[in-house]
Amino acid sequence: MAEARPAGAPTVLRVVLGKRLHDLREKAGLSYEEAGRALDVTHATVRRMEKAEVGLKLPYVEKLLRVYGVSDAEEVEGFLALAREANRPGWWHRFRDVLPEWFSAFVSLEGEANLIRAYEPHYVPGLLQTERYARAVLRAGMPHAPEADVERAVAVRRERQSLLTREGAPLLWVVIDETVLRRPIGGPDIMREQVARLAEATAMPNVRLQIMPFAAGPHPAMYGPFHIFRFPLPELPDIAYAENLVGASYFDQRDDVSAFLEALDRMCAQAAPAHTTEAILGGIRKEI
Repeated sequence: MAEARPAGAPTVLRVVLGKRLHDLREKAGLSYEEAGRALDVTHATVRRMEKAEVGLKLPYVEKLLRVYGVSDAEEVEGFLALAREANRPGWWHRFRDVLPEWFSAFVSLEGEANLIRAYEPHYVPGLLQTERYARAVLRAGMPHAPEADVERAVAVRRERQSLLTREGAPLLWVVIDETVLRRPIGGPDIMREQVARLAEATAMPNVRLQIMPFAAGPHPAMYGPFHIFRFPLPELPDIAYAENLVGASYFDQRDDVSAFLEALDRMCAQAAPAHTTEAILGGIRKEI
């Protein structure tokens, strides 16, 4: 398990380049200490570069590539170009005043994944929330924040949602608990609008929505919400994310992620089939 750090949430590309540097160092048969001596830095600096805990200084990267035996000028320049891009702040950086640092990493992962799977027992997932529903949820979670901060947080959510309609959009496969649809958020009008939005989302080719009904009884993930991200990049393993009141944990070890995947697979089999979701939502909307 990797705990989210309080500063410098890395972009996904920085994580990928760190893993590539790790692989090149190991292929060259060099230790952290030997690589550090080549740069005249401590072994901890090299380790932090590989783990994406610091930005990638271009002179360091260029020298390491030479030390690791990468001599082709075009290959070196290609790596440096990616490092420049990796060091650029993500779009969410301009919202850093209202976006917790531990959640910035989530937004980066979300933006690069080609498959996002999730279980949500409390709220409609952020990518599928209407603006009015999002505002009500955020006000509840930010009770002491000025109205302007709440509106900026709503803007972050709107920006994230563009992910689902962009070219090469990821597949979003979510199981939501029936509680999500029964909990009144913002009043009947807002809830009816939100349920209608979910029904519309079921028609999207890259959205698969399932509902876990009360009648299904206990299931493997009753402990809380989580996400699983899968990427088209071979350097990145599946990553699971679990949030709490003051932070989040990111899991990338195979055994940990497998536990989340197994729980979600069982839940998908236990929940109402996706082709019935629109009808279920229609029935609930009439009851609101």
